[in-house]
Amino acid sequence: MQPLSHLESFVQSAQSGSFSAAARLMGLTPAAVSKNVARLEASLGVRLFQRSTRSLTLTEGGQRLLAQVGPPLTALADAVDHAAEAEQQPAGTLKVSMGQAFGRAYLVPLLTEFLRRYPAIQPDWRFENRQVDLIGEGFDAGIGGGLNLNPDMVARTLGPIHLVVVAAPALLQGRKRAPRHPADLAQWDGIARRNIRTGRINVTTLRNKAGDAAPVELRPRIVFDDPEAMCQAALMGLGLAVLPMPFAQPWLARGDLVRVLPGWWADAGPTSLYYPSKKLLPARTRVFVDFVVEQFSTRGFAQRVRGD
Repeated sequence: MQPLSHLESFVQSAQSGSFSAAARLMGLTPAAVSKNVARLEASLGVRLFQRSTRSLTLTEGGQRLLAQVGPPLTALADAVDHAAEAEQQPAGTLKVSMGQAFGRAYLVPLLTEFLRRYPAIQPDWRFENRQVDLIGEGFDAGIGGGLNLNPDMVARTLGPIHLVVVAAPALLQGRKRAPRHPADLAQWDGIARRNIRTGRINVTTLRNKAGDAAPVELRPRIVFDDPEAMCQAALMGLGLAVLPMPFAQPWLARGDLVRVLPGWWADAGPTSLYYPSKKLLPARTRVFVDFVVEQFSTRGFAQRVRGD
């Protein structure tokens, strides 16, 4: 049987992408981690990593081993953490993935109260606009929208993602008539969004409470693939933009942006907090989930970002 230290060095190196990063997580030196992995490779007779001066890449054998030993090692670590935390306050590193703009606007402001309640937890938050593999990459939780969850994940809904049409007030001034129906938008310059996955420009269909539906057909003046950049361009008065309410809401509240076609919106699904469906969920993850759900409810997030 392989020593746990060798297996842990391998898993941490694979998940973090380097011996140095794994060493920081494990409290060892990079040389010690590298030696543990080398001993594991020698014992198995299998090369687990392709090494270069800048990165580690799993070999096919390394990928198979990670898939086999990664989840059991995580479960073992969770069981130890759970036993240690049973008589103590939640503690440890809390690794969470979240969108860049969303995390800055809605999660970072919660940190003061969270740390006051749980001073032994150290947040390690990654701000990136992608859905991560929580289990494979060693995250405790993730926050985002448009998620495709596997059966090993649990999702807690925080609020809707409604898309609305917005503009800078100055852009609407001097116009004889503001748009009253999505068909009127064809005469306006727009800040279009390109889908990162397909490379195509998104086409949004707006709806209202009466059940009417109509596509948004702005004249693409600018094309971006990032909603935060679209929001910035809209603030500059460069065109109308269809934005997720969580991005637009702070600017709408200040009056820097205004709704165009109020009462029309598109539903893009929920914003969710998701985490592994483990029987022994670490206390740090459990209290974080409960805290975020509580705070988003108390602060009326779902109501503030609705577009209907």
